[in-house]
Amino acid sequence: MGERLFGALPDGAPVRCIGIARGDLSADIITYGAAIRDLRIGGRSVVLGFDTLADYLAHSPYFGAIAGRHANRICGGRFRLDGKEHLLERNEAGRHHLHGGAAGFGKRLWSLADHGAAHVELTLVSPDGEGGYPGRVEARCRYEIGADACFRITLSAETDRATLVNLAAHSYFNLDGTPDILGHHLAIEAEAYLPVTEDAIPTGEIRSVAGTPFDFRTLRAIGAAGGGAATAYDHNFCLSPAATAEPRPVARLAGPLSGLVMDVLSTEPGLQFYDGYKLAVPCAGLSGRHYGARAGLCLEPQRWPDSPNHEAFAGAVLRPGERYRQITEYRFSTAPGHETAAS
Repeated sequence: MGERLFGALPDGAPVRCIGIARGDLSADIITYGAAIRDLRIGGRSVVLGFDTLADYLAHSPYFGAIAGRHANRICGGRFRLDGKEHLLERNEAGRHHLHGGAAGFGKRLWSLADHGAAHVELTLVSPDGEGGYPGRVEARCRYEIGADACFRITLSAETDRATLVNLAAHSYFNLDGTPDILGHHLAIEAEAYLPVTEDAIPTGEIRSVAGTPFDFRTLRAIGAAGGGAATAYDHNFCLSPAATAEPRPVARLAGPLSGLVMDVLSTEPGLQFYDGYKLAVPCAGLSGRHYGARAGLCLEPQRWPDSPNHEAFAGAVLRPGERYRQITEYRFSTAPGHETAAS
């Protein structure tokens, strides 16, 4: 626990690692990307990460980072706001904008504002025009370990000019430590999801999950039954038409081998479920683990992807005098019949 040097960026700027803990839950947070480097319950790591800064710089697919200024994708890297078109960096296959671009929040050095035994607070200033976005944005990220094995993330932001702000915590979870997460059980409190194109861009349709592989309204295994081909998940699940004032239950993940259960609560209107099917990390991760396809999954509360280009989507516009605020909690417990791993 405590604070230590984790490495230095190419320009010499130091990256810090801050350890926090309470009860059976502990976490390591690095100032690069405001990323959750490790998260442990009862000594068991439940996220994917790296032991060195060099591996984050060279190989990280946003492991544990705070994605922004607009998490997820914006089609064609363009959007119109108040009658003016803005062009963003097209950093995904040269066609679309992803996670704020090459200098997005998940790839920036955040400032350490405050930390204690069970909390850490980080800040970041994004100047007007960065990545093509209008307005200067001041963002804040607070991680806190509460009672009863609750890991709480509070994200906030303010701007001096109308812009987009959509932040998302991008941890990859694996509760069992298995090579893939297909045996994990998942439930998502969503009646609809957003179908996507082959570029993972929403088509504009809001489709019912009923009768589809996207129906997680009841806790079930992620992998296809009977040995069939697994569905590739990288989709927004529609939780509500707008953000809520207080976090409410949005998902549950269960590891059948460990008995660990992770309940996700959030204020956000969307939940991006990515099953990690594109993972192919060429170096060792935490505890020397190899991260191949589906080694971990993401459950990312956020505004809906490509929202500025779809009037019916839960949007991400932030104006002067307003305050963006997201609260997301990951609450850990142990299923009956398993040894206690959380208190």
